[in-house]
Amino acid sequence: MFSKEAVLFFLKDKRGDFVSGEDISRSLSLSRTAVWKHIQSLKDDGYVIEGVPKRGYRLIKLPDKLLPSEIRYKLKTTLFDKKIYHFDETGSTNKMAKGEAAKGAPEGTLFVAEKQVKGKGRLGREWVSPSGGIWFSMVLRPKISPIDASKITILAGVAVAKAIEVETGLKVQLKWPNDVLIKGRKVAGILTEMSAEADKINFVVVGLGINANLDVNVFPEELQDKVTTLKEALGVEVDRVALLRVILREFEKVYFDLKEGGFEKVLSEWKNLCETLGKHIKISTLEGEIEGEAFDVDQHGGLLLKLPSGEIRMVYSGDVTQFEINEKEIF
Repeated sequence: MFSKEAVLFFLKDKRGDFVSGEDISRSLSLSRTAVWKHIQSLKDDGYVIEGVPKRGYRLIKLPDKLLPSEIRYKLKTTLFDKKIYHFDETGSTNKMAKGEAAKGAPEGTLFVAEKQVKGKGRLGREWVSPSGGIWFSMVLRPKISPIDASKITILAGVAVAKAIEVETGLKVQLKWPNDVLIKGRKVAGILTEMSAEADKINFVVVGLGINANLDVNVFPEELQDKVTTLKEALGVEVDRVALLRVILREFEKVYFDLKEGGFEKVLSEWKNLCETLGKHIKISTLEGEIEGEAFDVDQHGGLLLKLPSGEIRMVYSGDVTQFEINEKEIF
C-alpha cells in the first residue's frame, strides 16, 4: 500500500475522531514530515481534513470522485487489487483499457472515468457519459475459447444487476444481449471487446456504464423515454464508490465461478433476470430483421428464437425491440 493511501485509510478508519500526527507516524512507520506532506496531498485531491494543534487531524468530507484509493478501501477482492487508472475526463475507458492490455496490463487492471467524451456502445454507437455516472473498464485474461467470450457479458450483467439490487433495493432486469433495465428503461450497458487468435483469447476488455447520479434530461431528447438513472428511480443520489465496490465483488464471484466450471449457475441467474425470454420480439441484425419468440439462451450467449414457421434460429448479436402481437396470428 502506498504511504499516502495508508494515511488516508488510517483517517477513514478513525473518521469522526481526531488522530494525532504522532499516532499516524508511529502506526505507519512514517516521519512526521511525511505524514504532513501526505495530508496536504490528500487535501489537494479534494479531501476535507481538519487540523487542530495538539489534537491532530480529522477527516471531515470525501471528494465525490471514483478515486483509486476510495475504490480500494475495504474492497476485499483479489482480482481487482492491481492498478487502477482514474481520469477526470477521457475519450473512452474501453479504448484506454485495450491499449494498455495490448502492452501487457495484468488481469484486473481498471480504468475509471468521471466523464467520457467519446463513450462507446455496441456497434460503435455513442454512449452518453457525463459526470455523475459510473464509467469504467476492466482487463481480463480468461483461459477460455474465443467462442465463449460472450459468457463474460453474461457474467457482467448478473454482477451489475445483483449489485444494484443489493445497494439500492431496486428491482433490476436484463435485456439480451447487454442491457440492464429498471421498469423497462435502460439504466446500464455492457460493452465486451476482445483480442484473440484462432483458439486463444489474448485479453478481454469489459466496459460498463451505469447511469447513476444523473438527470434524464442530460440525454438526447429521443432517448429520454428509453433510459433511466438510479437517481431518478430512487429519488436520491447513490454512493457511487460503494456501488462500484459491490459490482467488482459480485463480478469477481461469478468470474471465479466461470473459471471453476460453474457457468451453468450464473447462466441460470441471468435467465431468471432476463425480461427478453418468453416474449415475442423483433431483432435487427446486420443481415436484416428477424421476428419470433425468444425462448432460451445457450451456453455461448446466443438467443434461441422460434420463428412463425416453427423454425428455430440462433442469434448471437442484434438489437431487440419488444412488441405485442396476437399469438394466433403467427402460430
